[in-house]
Amino acid sequence: MTLLTLNILIGLVMSVKYNPVRSWPHRRINTFKLHPLIILFSSTAKFTFLDILYPVNAPKQPWINVLGALSLYSLAFVVLTSYFRRELGRKKWKTLHFTAYATAALFYVHGILTDPTLKDAPIDFFDGEKVYVELCMLLVIVAIGFRVRWQLGQPPARVHRPKPAAARKS
Repeated sequence: MTLLTLNILIGLVMSVKYNPVRSWPHRRINTFKLHPLIILFSSTAKFTFLDILYPVNAPKQPWINVLGALSLYSLAFVVLTSYFRRELGRKKWKTLHFTAYATAALFYVHGILTDPTLKDAPIDFFDGEKVYVELCMLLVIVAIGFRVRWQLGQPPARVHRPKPAAARKS
């Protein structure tokens, strides 16, 4: 949760011309972690590897876990397309990279709706873990608001017009 939130926040900061390699933290940050695999080692959850990849028939909370699986798939998509950023071109990659916002939304909703004990207990929105997820989500929403506000204050993009044929010949 923390890594995803930090990654989204750093991406938003970079979109306003901040570069984490040149400035703090002076390195690239990789958030691709396979946390769902930990559930395979639980003796009470009874999840299989297939339940993680395709949780529709999972033994516990299948539809909430579908959100988690979709989040994992979209995160993999964002990471994979980032490896091919140069081949895709900046404009196409940036369009595909907006999937990161859907990833975060799915991840946050999954984190809030999941019963950590896997006993289908009612959601306690004031549980410490849930409050942490809610705060991470709120932080990203506020940061997106600041980013949109910043963008609205920027001058319109320059239009690149082709040079006249006479000017190209000389």
